[in-house]
Amino acid sequence: MQANATQLGFAHFMTQSDDIAKFLLVALILMSIATWYLIISKSYLNWRTRRSARQFLARFWDAPTLGSVAEHIQHAGVHDPFSHLTHHGLKAAAQHQNKTGQRLIEAGSADEFLTRALRRAIEQDTARLESGLTVLASIASSAPFIGLFGTVWGIYHALINIGMSGSGALDQVAGPVGEALIMTALGLAVAIPAVLAYNFFTRSNRMILSELDGFAHDLFAFMSTGVYLDSKIASTPTPITIVARTQEA
Repeated sequence: MQANATQLGFAHFMTQSDDIAKFLLVALILMSIATWYLIISKSYLNWRTRRSARQFLARFWDAPTLGSVAEHIQHAGVHDPFSHLTHHGLKAAAQHQNKTGQRLIEAGSADEFLTRALRRAIEQDTARLESGLTVLASIASSAPFIGLFGTVWGIYHALINIGMSGSGALDQVAGPVGEALIMTALGLAVAIPAVLAYNFFTRSNRMILSELDGFAHDLFAFMSTGVYLDSKIASTPTPITIVARTQEA
């Protein structure tokens, strides 16, 4: 009996499994690889985004005018949602100053034009931050069921083989059934990291977007109330000027 027990295990289960069980195992392995790739890559991107955002916000609030902010973006580039939002706002202000009035996108007042530009920037950043979360959610929800299906399939074949052998002893039943439960364990091992990573990245993105929404209100207030700018935007080859709006008494 001990010799028979030593033969049981994952290797023995794989030698006795059919193509469907092997396909399910490969699917779980690919899901695990995709999960850990997204965990590592998005963790690095989130860390880099937060570091770049802190540096940009510190420079933004210390800048004397939006012109110096535009010069910084032109030289340093866009590396986080906050600099991306500011770049879109400054670019929209420049386009509205040079509008021809012949395009639908130029319709509306300066405030409406700026609002649309900031909203588009936030939507782009939201889509960028949420990339990969659908994959994590799909893996987290489907991996346990794939593992359970592999277990049911393995138990089915184990019982058929036991029935064909004519031996119904407990040691003959418990071994193959226990081996089949390996698939359920593998499914949970794939799903648990995906669930934890999905919840972590969702919360992180929610915090970033909440801060970005507040920053968008501040940026809109600065630009709509009138801030002088005499600089070059990264995507604009000629100098632009945002003229301050004088408030009537």
